[in-house]
Amino acid sequence: MKRIAIVFCATAFLFSCDSGQTSGSKTDSTSSTTTVTGSDSKEKSEEWVPVDSAAMMKGWELAATPGAPHAILAKFDGDWVGETTMWMAPDAPPMKSPGSCNNKMVMGGRYQESTFKGDMMGMPFEGKSTTGYDNVKKVYVSTWIDNMGTGIMTMEGTWDEATKTLAQSGKMICPANGKECNTRQTIKMVDDKTQIMEMWGPDMKTGKEYKNMEIKFTKKG
Repeated sequence: MKRIAIVFCATAFLFSCDSGQTSGSKTDSTSSTTTVTGSDSKEKSEEWVPVDSAAMMKGWELAATPGAPHAILAKFDGDWVGETTMWMAPDAPPMKSPGSCNNKMVMGGRYQESTFKGDMMGMPFEGKSTTGYDNVKKVYVSTWIDNMGTGIMTMEGTWDEATKTLAQSGKMICPANGKECNTRQTIKMVDDKTQIMEMWGPDMKTGKEYKNMEIKFTKKG
């Protein structure tokens, strides 16, 4: 189980066939006083902006309507065969394993649900993700869960039309040492039947980022 924890921390596994969580603000526990000016400024910045019924309806309509970014996600729909390459450390030999993935748009084309099945360290592995484009935040958001953890990883990122690449990043707690670490991934649509997913995470010895996983997906049919 220790090796599983190390692999999970090193890979932050997996994909949107798919998985940023932004870091929260940190409170300074050493400070016990607050100036009136600072307090007033904070209150003003957090003041609620009044919204009438017409603006409310327009806002909700814009937030809920699928658009071009969602159509990009739909291009990843279908059944895919994956070839996974993993590295336990920057200088470690690659480990290869097969896998499969099904992507489908759900809830009226607003999200893409992905289910991945394969193996890790010789054991059955399965994971599920949900990816969508948040019209309000104007970023792609994704969640990831799998059978080798109990947490939910989130990522955020953008689509680069020039390179046909979705780049996302997030943070997670490494189960091996309890420390928060950064993780990021890219999913490149090479063509209609080929996509490459790459992931980077911390080296367990140094904490420095390195590429720990690559998956080549080929579409069936």
